[in-house]
Amino acid sequence: MNSLELRASLGLAGVYALRMLGMFLILPVFALYAKTLPGVHSYTAIGMAFGAYGVAQTLFQLPLGILSDRIGRKKVIYGGLLVLAAGSFLAAWAPTLAWLIVARAIQGAGAVSAAVMALLADLTKEENRTKAMAMIGISIGTTFAVSLVLGPLLGHWIGVNGIFALTGALTLAAILGVKFLVPNPTISRFHSDAEAKAANLPTVLKNGQLLRLNFGIFVLHAAQMAMFVVMPFALIKIGGLDKAHHWQVYLPVAVTGFILMVPPIIYGEKRHQLKRVFVLSISLMALAHFGMAFALSSLWMIVLWLTFYFIAFNTLEATLPSLVSKIAPAGAKGTAIGVYNMSQSFGLALGPMLGGWLYTHYGSIGVFSFSGALMLVWLVIAMTMRPPLPVKTAMFHIGDSWKGNAATLSDRLAQVRGVREAVVMADERVAYLKVMQQDWDEPAVQQLIQETY
Repeated sequence: MNSLELRASLGLAGVYALRMLGMFLILPVFALYAKTLPGVHSYTAIGMAFGAYGVAQTLFQLPLGILSDRIGRKKVIYGGLLVLAAGSFLAAWAPTLAWLIVARAIQGAGAVSAAVMALLADLTKEENRTKAMAMIGISIGTTFAVSLVLGPLLGHWIGVNGIFALTGALTLAAILGVKFLVPNPTISRFHSDAEAKAANLPTVLKNGQLLRLNFGIFVLHAAQMAMFVVMPFALIKIGGLDKAHHWQVYLPVAVTGFILMVPPIIYGEKRHQLKRVFVLSISLMALAHFGMAFALSSLWMIVLWLTFYFIAFNTLEATLPSLVSKIAPAGAKGTAIGVYNMSQSFGLALGPMLGGWLYTHYGSIGVFSFSGALMLVWLVIAMTMRPPLPVKTAMFHIGDSWKGNAATLSDRLAQVRGVREAVVMADERVAYLKVMQQDWDEPAVQQLIQETY
């Protein structure tokens, strides 16, 4: 990466992390706070306030990405961040649960992730884009882990309304970062690897392997949000732990989960056993949920099941995007990721609502039993998935003055050793390839592309 690409990648990773901070920081403390507001008559209402963010995310994510193609990336990002800041400040003020639901929906409407990814694609070369996107992935994972610890501490020091106000202030700071730290793109164009395209939707939605993964990310995050409706109360009632000290549980289980996810991920990628790791992680996740349903009798049992949960969750969070990348058609990766992200947002929306309703009527056993049953359904679906090929995505710029035949070049590239799929997008000036991870003839690909200049 050159200095401009590194600056853009780090800056946009920071913007993405700040956006996620608004959701992650309140995870361990939101339910306890919402319970104290006027207008709360059941946990169902708390779940509605929790899930309003995800509803708006689902509705606005793809449209704002498409809008960024028409009016400019930074304009959409500025607007989305302003909406997120406004929702955060409104949530900080909200005197009743009804107002908090409105505020959470406004927060979620600031869905800038698609525009951020498009801007990142504008500012990075094809061969460096995967690294840049990995930086964003790392920033999200780090933000999630840190938020589980900081959330309870900040909730004790400045209150949950203070967390919302802090989120608003940091979001305004992010606008300044986008303005002064993130470069302006010289050329802004559509990127099939980073953006969703309506014409690709039928192909993506008919792909049974991708549908399995979309169902998985939906279930994973629906169960997570349902869990965080219940867990803060369980830590107090069963664990006897004051809310200011909940971080003492989240810190060790999050760190343990992060450390223990690394060996299976390395094993899955290096030995081409991702499906095995995937299925075993879902099994462990199901065990954790059923354990929380029927053996949540002490603080130590909470720690045990949460440790299993975070090992499985972190492994699945890392495995799912890799599987999407391997399975998605070479020319429709951005669309596949867009549908995947929408499925995740739908889980963030429905999970807490369903979790709140189940907790109101059936207690924690109902919530975790239902989540465990969802995991078993996912397990059956995952077991029918075809093992993914050990491939990776490779992208090559074909020159702004290129006037060759895209179909002909695609066919010739597909015949190179180790290339499983090749699509040349003449309007994007990019060749998208699916290649074997360890055995493909990269010099031959580069030579073919250079011959067409």
